[in-house]
Amino acid sequence: MEQIKHWISQNPTIYSIIKYALLVAFVFFIMQLVRRILRKQVTDTAARYKSQKGIEIIGYIILIFLSFSYFTGNIKDFTLAIGLFSAGIAFTLQELILSIAGSLYIFIVKVYKPGDRIEINGIKGDVIDVDSIYTTMMEIGQWVSSDNYSGRIVKLSNAFVFKGPIYNYSQDFPFIWDEFNLPVKYGSDMELAKSIVIKIASKTLSEYTSNSKSQWKDVVNKYYIEDALVDPTLAIALTDNWVQFNLRYIVDYRKRRAIKHILYDEIYKEIKKTDDRVVLASTTLELIKIPEIKVNIKENF
Repeated sequence: MEQIKHWISQNPTIYSIIKYALLVAFVFFIMQLVRRILRKQVTDTAARYKSQKGIEIIGYIILIFLSFSYFTGNIKDFTLAIGLFSAGIAFTLQELILSIAGSLYIFIVKVYKPGDRIEINGIKGDVIDVDSIYTTMMEIGQWVSSDNYSGRIVKLSNAFVFKGPIYNYSQDFPFIWDEFNLPVKYGSDMELAKSIVIKIASKTLSEYTSNSKSQWKDVVNKYYIEDALVDPTLAIALTDNWVQFNLRYIVDYRKRRAIKHILYDEIYKEIKKTDDRVVLASTTLELIKIPEIKVNIKENF
């Protein structure tokens, strides 16, 4: 024991570092222990995830507080220590600090949460995790068409919440507007074509239309935004080749591709039943008249 006390008196700096390391290790041990208990006791997935993230943030705050109080030796110097510490590491750790600040901003302001579909920094995907530094997403798009998973998991720094726009597909209003164009040949029964498109759209999209109306009212009451039409709408435009039908409708952001397939399939089947009263158009070249060619042949004898 006397040897240990003698070594401590001879090496106070090393002893202080070891003591601090043990303190940090103890805090991390308590954090992991509490998270393990919560993982076993809390059955709800969302509540378990949020509680574990809350323990992680509280643990980091405690570590910062203990670090300043430990090295300053006086809790009254805490504010001064924060200023000196921030000035010393702001340049070298600015990205890390911004990421941690971004994580707090995400949780407090609720910019997005796990389960949301977002687009940030040109990357689109479903958020599967948000920790103190990174947002993890299951990527959508890239070489895969429409809103399908590419299979890649993307980790993005939380600092990007301060650097550009964030597109959230599911916050407040989990519906999006989509549209497609249908070319109808000139000479077709236009009234019949319009009735087919509107009938199938209303039938296929009735669930999304009714569900979105109440939620859209909440969005209008919450934000400064006009009251938009959520029912399917059809607009017609005349082109050089065909009559273009433009159908605009509202749909769940997760089912955009599937609903577009159903609409195309059902409309095509109904058009086939019209016995050519309605015909879909395609790009063609039609020769109206071949010009006359006069050839004069003079024979020299």
